[in-house]
Amino acid sequence: MSRRIALLFAVACGMAVANIYYAQPLLDAIAQEFGITHSSVGIVITITQVCYTLGLLLLVPLGDLLNRRWLITGQMLLSVLALIVVGTAPTGIVLFIGIAAVGLLAVVTQTLVAFAATLAAPAERGRTVGVVTSGIVIGILLARTFSGVLTDVAGWRSVYLVSAVFTLIMVCVLLRILPQDQSKRESLSYLQLLRSLFTLFAEERILRIRAVLALMIFTVFSIFWTSLVLPLSAPPLSLSHTAIGAFGLAGVAGALAAARAGRLADQGLGQRTTGVALILLLLSWLPIRYTEHSLIALVVGIVLLDLAVQAVHVTNQSMILNVRPEARSRLTAGYMVFYSIGSATGAIASTTIYAYAGWNGVCLLGAAVSALALIFWVMTRRGIY
Repeated sequence: MSRRIALLFAVACGMAVANIYYAQPLLDAIAQEFGITHSSVGIVITITQVCYTLGLLLLVPLGDLLNRRWLITGQMLLSVLALIVVGTAPTGIVLFIGIAAVGLLAVVTQTLVAFAATLAAPAERGRTVGVVTSGIVIGILLARTFSGVLTDVAGWRSVYLVSAVFTLIMVCVLLRILPQDQSKRESLSYLQLLRSLFTLFAEERILRIRAVLALMIFTVFSIFWTSLVLPLSAPPLSLSHTAIGAFGLAGVAGALAAARAGRLADQGLGQRTTGVALILLLLSWLPIRYTEHSLIALVVGIVLLDLAVQAVHVTNQSMILNVRPEARSRLTAGYMVFYSIGSATGAIASTTIYAYAGWNGVCLLGAAVSALALIFWVMTRRGIY
């Protein structure tokens, strides 16, 4: 797989996954327009993540059954329609329907990851997965900057309409450049394909362990990024949407630094990389705690947190995608279900905690889940689980 194609996969993944994260710095604007309270506005993110989970279960496994080239472009075309619905929603109900469709179809990112792993040479699979996954994390982070700037310039609806245009352009590019999918197909029915997900979890210990780690690290990730807009937009900071979104740039630095995690996994250093990253994840909450007093401390915390999450995520995927070559889409789907559950849990928990305990409560929750992830890794490394 050429580096040019890997970068194209990364850009496509970043654009697709950004669609479900545009709302995070816009929660206050959406709450104000549709009359949603701050303690409940996290439901916008939760709906997206719940539907993303459904997409992982129902759509991603199709990559082991159908031609991934057409599956990818078809889902992205439907995403264009869903984004237009969100951008023109006249009521909260229509908004929720559009957001649900956006979440369901954003799982095209995982089909792209599985396709990239199939195209890559075995010795470079971890590096390729690292490049493509970096595109996903960077897309998540830049979504905040992109949506913040556009909201200040043209309102929050423009974010989704502009994304619809970019997604349509990407579909045209992918149709011209995506290689043909020559991978072996499973001779299973759709229901058999879905049932085999449970068989994979029962048979593959590495999938179970890495899925639980994904749940915890993305709970932490969502706890931080979902609630960050609330203290930054409130007095005494009272930052604009553009300024709040710009903090995503700090996270990009961490994500880029962690791209090497895939190469380390190729060299057999996945466990060591995971341990170091989880320690950094726990330590990141020390500077994050001082967000309301020092934006420099916040930037340091963001770099550490995103570096840690990305390193564990890339390592996880590099390790599980080597298990069953014929089931890469299902392995990815099963793993990412736990990612999505963590993201949804973190979103609703963080906004609820913030409403009752403020930023200190959010930081305590994030640190507690980070510590739990580190303890779980130690237990699995020692064979206790």
